[in-house]
Amino acid sequence: MNKLPFGKKNYQWMIVGVVTLIAGFTIMTMDSEPYGFGFLGLTLGPIIVLAGFVLEIAAILYTPSNENK
Repeated sequence: MNKLPFGKKNYQWMIVGVVTLIAGFTIMTMDSEPYGFGFLGLTLGPIIVLAGFVLEIAAILYTPSNENK
């Protein structure tokens, strides 16, 4: 039987990271300023996108200590 490369927690955090990325890009598009030069497009959205990428990296690197083999 083939074992999946990541555990259940890894996949859960990856899903949270993808949802965070989608939320960040959506927030950037909601900016009412021309060309997205307002607070949502230049500050809040990119911070949330960066948090999403950090979550994705952490989900990939996380190794549980007591994984059933």
